[in-house]
Amino acid sequence: MASNVSERERLGPRPVIGLPTYRERTRFGSWDVESAVLHESYVDMVVRAGGIPVLLPPSGTAFVELVDRLDGLILTGGADVEPGRYGGRGDESLGYTRPDRDNSEFELLRLARAAGLPILAICRGLQVLNVALGGTLIEHLPDVVGHTEHSGGPGDFTANQVRTVAGSKLAAITGAELTVYCHHHQAIAALAEGLVVTASATDGTIEAVELATEPFLLGVQWHPEADATDTRLMRALVLAAHTYRAERGE
Repeated sequence: MASNVSERERLGPRPVIGLPTYRERTRFGSWDVESAVLHESYVDMVVRAGGIPVLLPPSGTAFVELVDRLDGLILTGGADVEPGRYGGRGDESLGYTRPDRDNSEFELLRLARAAGLPILAICRGLQVLNVALGGTLIEHLPDVVGHTEHSGGPGDFTANQVRTVAGSKLAAITGAELTVYCHHHQAIAALAEGLVVTASATDGTIEAVELATEPFLLGVQWHPEADATDTRLMRALVLAAHTYRAERGE
């Protein structure tokens, strides 16, 4: 006899997914003030996939008490990583940086990994992951690939094709080839020890990595939140967060 129990009822309470925010000057109503903000598309993506989004301000550090309250983490996109963290030049091609955000997110990543938290790293998040583990970045990708097809226009994305690596966690989620939405002028140069490339663009740019030694740690250079029709990556993170929650006995 068919069960009438929904998937959400079977899995239990919705998992809590942390989303780091940016500290930016923001105008709303009669105010023009420094604010902790994040693109709403990240919030919508988590909700569509069955999670509860929680915004994490860049406080300059991170706390184990915070990680204890999360079931999953998304390292969100945004500013360039401070080049001094990976021996970069910091020349005129560098975009804006946010050292306070770097401080928060590098420590947040360390604590989340120590706790075994499922992690999805998006765009800047993938770069944070690579640098945190000892890798380096291409400071201005157009200088290497000879085009700006990864960069998008101001406040916009470009669609690119990527191919995944057979047998990877990513390929199991998305299939062999997919269209992705990009907005990045930097990319992985030297791959950090332990990371495995799981997708590349047609020009050879690394577009996804994973850490096979951890239950769920995926990084993608594109922006899955830019495609409201495809929740596969976010849904995979939410399912991993359910497992993490269950294994903690919650």
